[in-house]
Amino acid sequence: MGPISAAQAEDIAIAFVPKTIAKHDFLLRAGKVSDDYLFLDSGFMRAFAYDTDGNDVTTGFYASGQIVFEVASFFNRTPSQEYIQALTDCQGWSITHQQLNALFHARPEFREFGRSVLVRGYAALKSRMLALITEPAAARYESLLHASPEILQHAPLKTVASYLGITDTSLSRIRKGPTAK
Repeated sequence: MGPISAAQAEDIAIAFVPKTIAKHDFLLRAGKVSDDYLFLDSGFMRAFAYDTDGNDVTTGFYASGQIVFEVASFFNRTPSQEYIQALTDCQGWSITHQQLNALFHARPEFREFGRSVLVRGYAALKSRMLALITEPAAARYESLLHASPEILQHAPLKTVASYLGITDTSLSRIRKGPTAK
């Protein structure tokens, strides 16, 4: 099956409703079941959870053009362990779990699109997990800047450091370059 045609895309787009999330507001809070499948049109968001010591640890960033949702909670209909918060004012297009499933069943071309989104997300998660194990922090930082160059404009350094699995002091050292000690 090929890409979605313009006419098919228009039919699918009708199911989505505009959604605004103000800076610092939440799309999802831990303990709630994720019911928003959001195409982020503009803005910057992050996902995070609290570790066993109560530290806020960023688990993901979302920029314009990305799909934002907590996949395990959304599809398993279980309470989320993560929060999803707007780091800037955000605009997007949202659909509920029930509406998304109806589209998947009614539109094979959309089902294929959804499958490809999940596959890319899983591959990215696997790459991130392996990078945390196999790459030095400086390489992870460079990869993040390459993948999301706008990140430093929208996310506090402490948030970026937690995503990289390092302290903000270590991130400052990395940002100063190889001569920093």
